[in-house]
Amino acid sequence: MTDASQSRYSTVAMLFHWVIAILVIVNWRIAEGAEHLEGAEKAAAIAPHKAIGITILVLTVLRLLWRLGHKPPPMSDLIPKWQRVLGKTTHIIFYVLLIGLPIGGWLAGSYAQSPVNYFGLFELPMAPVEQNYDMAGTIIEQHALGGSIMIYLIALHILGALKHTFIDKVNGIGRMLPFGRT
Repeated sequence: MTDASQSRYSTVAMLFHWVIAILVIVNWRIAEGAEHLEGAEKAAAIAPHKAIGITILVLTVLRLLWRLGHKPPPMSDLIPKWQRVLGKTTHIIFYVLLIGLPIGGWLAGSYAQSPVNYFGLFELPMAPVEQNYDMAGTIIEQHALGGSIMIYLIALHILGALKHTFIDKVNGIGRMLPFGRT
């Protein structure tokens, strides 16, 4: 491998990153759009949100499995240690949210007896819990909070990549773009 290829993520890692990122943004917009709806109208609007959430969960698990066998490129030594630690911490929180939010949404739906219909192809089995709308509501509140945290972390992540690329002049954005420079 050349130095340039060692400083970039693999094509598979890039694909996972960008597909998951796009799905997260789409899902956030769907949830925002459905927030003020009621009843059957809200259920219909939120159905794709649930299915996309399950897709994000599956892709995240596959991404983690891929990452176990494929070490990410090292960050530049020119980046201060505290920023490298912040970046690693942010990525860990991303993974927790990318797994926890879909599971929480599925669990809340199970408590509300509202199954996940996966784009009309099949229905996910519900968790073995009894109907409890209060518990469903509590979980959904935490789900919404987690979604907000995710959006703020995405903004921090983008700002960090831009800073590293344009201010620090180190390999920032190019590490994750298939057409980027190293």
